Amino acid sequence: MSDRQPKGYAFQGAELRSALVPVSDAHLPATVAVQRAQSRRRWAQIALALGMFVLGAGGGVYWWMHRQPPLPPGIAYGNGRIEADPIDIDTKFAGRILELRVDEGDMVKAGQVVAVMDTRDLSASLKKSEAQVEQAQKAINEARASLDQQRTQVLLARQEMERTQTLVKQGWATKELFDQRKQTLDGANAAQMAAEARVTVAERAFEAATHDVELYKVEIADNTLVAPRAGRIEYRIANVGEVLPAGGKVFTMLDISYVYMDIYLPTLEAGRVKIGTDARIVLDAYPDHPIPAKVVFIATQAQFTPKMVETQTERDKLMFRIRVRIDPERLHAHAGAVRSGLPGIAYVKFDPNPAWPEQLIGKS
Repeated sequence: MSDRQPKGYAFQGAELRSALVPVSDAHLPATVAVQRAQSRRRWAQIALALGMFVLGAGGGVYWWMHRQPPLPPGIAYGNGRIEADPIDIDTKFAGRILELRVDEGDMVKAGQVVAVMDTRDLSASLKKSEAQVEQAQKAINEARASLDQQRTQVLLARQEMERTQTLVKQGWATKELFDQRKQTLDGANAAQMAAEARVTVAERAFEAATHDVELYKVEIADNTLVAPRAGRIEYRIANVGEVLPAGGKVFTMLDISYVYMDIYLPTLEAGRVKIGTDARIVLDAYPDHPIPAKVVFIATQAQFTPKMVETQTERDKLMFRIRVRIDPERLHAHAGAVRSGLPGIAYVKFDPNPAWPEQLIGKS
């Protein structure tokens, strides 16, 4: 026999060593990384669940501490938006805007000048009318002087006729001369009447010229646009230099003396509400400041519930519109805080017996 081993013995030894080594040991680093990733994922899920639990508990505690106590019987409520009556400041005559003295957001007082129109043409017409007034006054003076002259002529003609009449009776004058004196007197009377008519015409012309002056002054004054009430300028529609027709809009302002909220109540509650019923308005922007108000309008006919109105039950398909208005004196004292369009809730106490809950007691 040969001392050399068979050719396959080396491979058999390697296979033996490979069989003795565990298969998992060949991938040991990858296995550890996967285990660590799974562990981090589990801890992240636990932390997320714990955070959600803490947030939920905190929200529940906050809601419990800040929740509003239930309303007593006899108080109804509805959501709406605070509104103020808009007023358009328009031109009365066609013209060009010469000056704007306010802008959007400015507070204005009643009678305050907000815009001035170009009135050069009206001023020229005013001067012309004033000159005509002076001319008419001179015409009156001339007519009155002429009337005085005619009165003296009448007086002289009457005296001559009377003297001639006496002479005719004594035979010192003829009847023909008497007739001439009488005709002269009649002519003087007619001239006096004409002079009186000229005075009347001159006076009427003077009055007409005076009225023209007053008319042009009124038109010039009307071309000075003023705020009809106290309020806030909401929109500026036109600018300086623009030519507007008669009735052209320049500003839109809000009347802060009439601020209200319209709400909708079902039949059972609206039927018990009366004009003058006490109310409270709570705006979303100022939940801790209820505003005292009064009911000033109740619709006589029901209507379908508007889409923006929330109802307590789905069966409330037909509702009555109720308007609650804030006291004008209170609005005047807080004019700078008046805003239009803010959402909120209006509470109406249709039963006078229960007292307002603490969160709805208005403060000055």
